[in-house]
Formats: sequence, C-alpha cells, structure tokens
Amino acid sequence: MSGTGERTTSDPSGLATSLLTSMAGAPPVDLARLLTDDGRGEPAGLASVRRFATGPGTAALRFPRLPADAAVPSPRSAPTGLGTPTPRIGSDRAEDDDMPELFCPGPMRDDPALGQEVDDRLVEWAEQVGIYPGRLDKFAKYGFGRLIMLAHPGTNDPDRLLAAAKCVVAEWATDDYFIDEVELGADPKIVGSRLAKLHAVVDPAPLAAQYALQLDEYRTQEPLATAFRTAMEHLARYASVPQMARFQHQMSILFVAWNQEADWHANGRTPPVWEYLVQRHLNSYLPPMILVDTVAGYELSPTEFYHPRVRHAFTMAGDANVLLNDLHSADFESENDFNLPRVIAREENCSYREALKRTVEIHNELMHAFVAEAAELSAVGSPALRRFFLDTWAWLGGSREWHATTGRYQRGDVTEPSTSN
Repeated sequence: MSGTGERTTSDPSGLATSLLTSMAGAPPVDLARLLTDDGRGEPAGLASVRRFATGPGTAALRFPRLPADAAVPSPRSAPTGLGTPTPRIGSDRAEDDDMPELFCPGPMRDDPALGQEVDDRLVEWAEQVGIYPGRLDKFAKYGFGRLIMLAHPGTNDPDRLLAAAKCVVAEWATDDYFIDEVELGADPKIVGSRLAKLHAVVDPAPLAAQYALQLDEYRTQEPLATAFRTAMEHLARYASVPQMARFQHQMSILFVAWNQEADWHANGRTPPVWEYLVQRHLNSYLPPMILVDTVAGYELSPTEFYHPRVRHAFTMAGDANVLLNDLHSADFESENDFNLPRVIAREENCSYREALKRTVEIHNELMHAFVAEAAELSAVGSPALRRFFLDTWAWLGGSREWHATTGRYQRGDVTEPSTSN
C-alpha cells in the first residue's frame, strides 16, 4: 500500500479505513489457488505459498505427499518472535515511514439482497428477545446479517445464515451490556457473577428441582439469556452434537476473556502488550468462526478439529482477524476501552500512527503463519480439513469487507453503543 501513509498521516482513522479498503496487495480470495495439487507431488501454488508464507518458523516448509486420510502429524513448535515485524510481500523490509499492506483477502461473495434478508430477520429477532430496545434503527445499520452473508459464502440459505447471525449478535450484545457500555449498564464489579449466570444458559446447568425454576425464570426474563437460548435453539437445527459442544467450549473461553478485561477496568490498569494479546487470543473471532462448517453443511471431525496443529492454525486466524476490529474501531471507542494500537502506543511511547503500523505487522505475521500451516496440513489431512481451511479463509475475507463497510464505523454513530467484539 505504497503511499497510504502520506495521504492519511494526519488522520489515523482514515489510515485504518484505507488499510481495510485497499485490496492492491491482498492475497487471493480463494485459498485453493495456493493449495491445489498439480499432480507432481506438491501443491500447484507452492511458489505462491512460499511467497505469502514468509516470516518466523516458515523457512523449512515441506509438502509431503500422503494419503488424504492420513493422520495429521504431531505439532511443530509454534512460530517465535511475535513481536518481530514481518517483511512486506515481494520486497525487502519496509522502510520505517512506509505502512505495510494488510495481508488479508477480500470477500469471496457479496450478495446484498441475501444480506438484507438476514438483517431484516435479525432485527425482528432482536426486538423479540429484548436487546437494544429503542436502538434497533442503529443496530440495523451495523449489518450483522451482512457480516454473516459475507463470511459464509458456502450457503445461500438465509435460515442457516440467520442461525449464525443470532449467535454473533448474542456475543456482541453481551460485550456491550456487561463489559463495555456503562450507558447500557456495564459494571466491572459484577461482571463475574453476570457471566456465570449467563454461562449456565450457554452450557445448561442441571440444578435441583427446587432451584431450577429460578434459573428458568432468569433464562426467560434476562434479554441476553433469551438471546443465547434462542440462538442456540436455532443453531441446533444444523449443528451436530460435537459442533454444538465446540461452540459452548469457545464461549467458555470468551467468558474468561471478558472477566480479564473487567479486571483491567475495575483496577484502572492498562495491560502490557503481551497480556493484551493473550486477552485477544481468548477474545478472538473464533466464537463466530467456529461455525464455518456447520453453516456450510458439513462437519470436520473432532479428531482433526481438536488436533493441536489444526487448533493452532485456526486460532492464529481468529487472533489475526480480530485485530481488524482493533484497527478500525480504535477511533470510535472511549478512552477507557482497550485496543492494540492504544496499548502499544502507551507501552512504547510512540505515535498512534506507529502503533497502527505495529498492529498491522502483528496481524500480518499471524496471517502468514496461518497460510503456511494451512498449506501443510491441507496436504496431509482429510478433504474436510482442506475445505475447513478454505472456508476459514473466506470468513477472514468477509470479515474484512464488513469492517470496511459497516455502519458501526461511521462518524455519525460514534456516540452510539459499541458493537466491537
């Protein structure tokens, strides 16, 4: 993205927008172009993979020719040097004054009519469960149905997309009401107890009969509990038992992250960068991304899904993609909120522009490592694993497009409740 910094140096928010919207240096929208076998014992896109899969831990990539149903190999050591800037694609290390290109694909499909249909149904559901009362017009402009349409190109079924969209909105609303927005009742002193009760809905708690009625009353009267309960009931039409268990497990991890953030708020503490990245690892985009095969109508086996190397690759993608939210929402959050550019600027005593640059570099390093790992695992795993990585890549591209276009990140909405994850 040569020259981006010169055009937007005085406007950090404009720079973040430019990073998301410019696709000049974006990798292919279809990851299969990098992973398709050419019949000679290695992927046809090997040269391209090596071009994109640069950075720590990727120099010794090999692509063994193994049967499609071969066991996934044992995990390698995780890439080191998270803080080491990744070289720009196709060039030497960028000069300090150059803003690196964002290494993330664009959307695989954009069907505005389908997105609008999901959004219309989503707003109707939000009104029914009681979230964002009096704010539904603004909520509609955020376009969460559009996000799910962009992120799940494997289906055109609006009901499948709606199931995923309900889950996403339940997650974002919990972040708003319990964690971030004081105007909506967020209070760090009671986050733990609130989340514990909500978790008893996400992973239903079997209480003794005398007390189960009280939990049932909470499940029906608390809007967030109603949102999660009905969203999961909808999701259960399409998710297998293991797929639903995955979702519940990932939500438990997210609840831990929210408690960690509440601790920072309650104690007035800004975390060091490494601790913030740990929190973002827990509070990544995996909760919505974990539904990629469910929404597309197939299932990656638990053996492969939970294999350490597959989990490592998938979490790197989720960790990287949530940093897009940090890039684009930073200018729309209160001074009390946390995002990576702000934490970097405080710790390193650098300009906000330099902190944005470091955020892009960290994002890119994670994405390069994901491509390298996905390429290698796709060559030795099952066809379902290969498809899972392709769908994950599509999710990342759809998320990028949504962040660049959602009504959430418009100047007129700055004072409205945040829906940043």
